[in-house]
Amino acid sequence: MTDFTKYKVPYELADAYAKRVAYFSMEFAIHQPLKIYSGGLGFLSGSHLRSAYELKQNLIGIGILWKYGYYDQTRNQDQTLKPEWYEKTYSFLQDTGIKFQIIVHDNPVWVKAWYLAPETFQSAPLFLLSTDLPENDYLSQTISHKLYDADTAAKIAQCMLLGLGGAKLLDILKFNPDVYHLNEAHGVSAVFHLMQKFGSKEAVQNRLVFTTHTPEEAGNEKHDFHLLNKMSFFNGIPMDEVKRLTGMDGDIFNHSLAALRFARKANGVSKLHGEVSREMWKNYSDIPEITHITNSQNFSYWADKQLYRFMENEDDSGFLDRKRHLKKRAFELVADQTGKLLDPDVLTIVWARRFAAYKRADLITRDLRRFDALMRNTKFPVQIIWAGKPYPMDYGAISVFNQLVHLSKSYPNVAVCVGYELTLSKRLKQASDIWLNNPRVPREASGTSGMTASMNGSVNFSTYDGWICEFADHGKNSFIVPPANYASMSVQDTDEYDMNKLFEILENEILPTYYERPKDWRNMLYKGMREVNGFFESNRMAAEYYQLMYDPK
Repeated sequence: MTDFTKYKVPYELADAYAKRVAYFSMEFAIHQPLKIYSGGLGFLSGSHLRSAYELKQNLIGIGILWKYGYYDQTRNQDQTLKPEWYEKTYSFLQDTGIKFQIIVHDNPVWVKAWYLAPETFQSAPLFLLSTDLPENDYLSQTISHKLYDADTAAKIAQCMLLGLGGAKLLDILKFNPDVYHLNEAHGVSAVFHLMQKFGSKEAVQNRLVFTTHTPEEAGNEKHDFHLLNKMSFFNGIPMDEVKRLTGMDGDIFNHSLAALRFARKANGVSKLHGEVSREMWKNYSDIPEITHITNSQNFSYWADKQLYRFMENEDDSGFLDRKRHLKKRAFELVADQTGKLLDPDVLTIVWARRFAAYKRADLITRDLRRFDALMRNTKFPVQIIWAGKPYPMDYGAISVFNQLVHLSKSYPNVAVCVGYELTLSKRLKQASDIWLNNPRVPREASGTSGMTASMNGSVNFSTYDGWICEFADHGKNSFIVPPANYASMSVQDTDEYDMNKLFEILENEILPTYYERPKDWRNMLYKGMREVNGFFESNRMAAEYYQLMYDPK
């Protein structure tokens, strides 16, 4: 077994990436068999670790081994959504032999560290923490049971496991990072361990960087100061001192604000999100420079290499044959789940990602007359697939999912899938001709699913938000809902405007191009595939983090 007490990354490092980095994230989507992620944050951190491996960077991941994962998305008898939790076991994880304690609610809780070796899934080293140990009482064991537990105290304990537990593990490993990178603010409790380790806020700031993914101040995690103090969140530092260090008055602790005030540098996850973040935090004092590094996805994991080969060889018929094969293969999974056998020669629209209110999964169905006409169009036939996981306690999002299930029963060319994880995500991207993305602007910080859709021969159709603002060339590599003056519009007016534009572009541009100008369609695909693999591939992103965030200069 590897000796984990004097740990170093177990492969030869590239000179440009020798600086030691510890990357904290609540979730990592590394590969389908390791179910410790919920959505975009995990997909992003998974691609980051894969690119760190490909570039031979001196970076290790710190996460949590979720015993029951996020949840397993199954169905009730009437096909509606049923969240279930099954115990996961992983023979490919190594037992480090490391056990240590953190204090939660004034009580010691045992923590065990597991290790995902780089060669297992071609990713940077990843250490995963668990409290599911016989030495702990049942309540302590449950800290690492369910990703994003709905119980407030449990969620705080999970953040402590990641932050305090992760920082303590790094001491035990003797990895001694030059940079502690918080991917979102879940791990911000690490700063209270680092305060005691290094002795001053300035010393912590010299080593800490922070990536925010939240484009609205209200969306940032906040908890009551007294509850956090009672739960030992501040690692023995008196509450008055914490308030002084974080510059927060009152009774509410803002996790992102604390992360910003302890970081030497911060970043948003797209150009637009960087602008939104700077605007959002501009009235707060003691905020570091907020730059942006646009999220990206890993080509070697996500892209269909044969599509790219046919494109580069200018073999159009080979390309079309391959795309048809990919669609047909994916449609077998859809048929197995739903009984709907879709046609590989029909324009296929896919909406698939996390179900959340602002992402508006059902937007295209809100004018039922128009939707019905679209689905019954015999000149330009269309088929639509929905998939994605709502948060299991978000009953509004679950209701939208279930409405779509009931709607799909009226159409042979509409399907709603469950089990939206890495494998189904990849298959549905391969199945799609149009990757539909219609969040309310500017609510989407980045939104990377369209990148991997492009890597699999699909055209993005999106509102003008997140990463797409840096990519889109309407009618050339994608289709874009032209932005309106949303700031002056009500939510209802915004939704109506966007929905009408969706239909107009679908009916007047997308369908005629797909069916009547196949060469133009193919050129759009090719342009999108080339351009997404240029700037929106995660090796560029992982390199930029070293250049822009990890280097103190």
